[in-house]
Amino acid sequence: MAFSDTVSSAQADLEKLVTDVRGLLASKDLDSIPQISVLRQKLDDGVYRARESTLNAAHEAARQAKEAAYVADRYAHDEPWRVAGAALAVGALLGFLLARR
Repeated sequence: MAFSDTVSSAQADLEKLVTDVRGLLASKDLDSIPQISVLRQKLDDGVYRARESTLNAAHEAARQAKEAAYVADRYAHDEPWRVAGAALAVGALLGFLLARR
């Protein structure tokens, strides 16, 4: 399972949990209990913070991936013979391993 699939699955599970808890707290019978409105607000605040944290983490991961790709691209341009040599070595190793099968 890919990382993005795991994140999507966890996000879906969290959304379902929040929906279930909201459904329980939405009962009009609970409106007479003062702590319920506080609990509802805390739940909404927590969901908002979790979403913001998730978005910030996704943006940071995308930024780091772009930076890593840029660094790799610069290295390949600055050191083409090293990159070609490494590719040749990996290809030879894979060829050797596949030939043994």
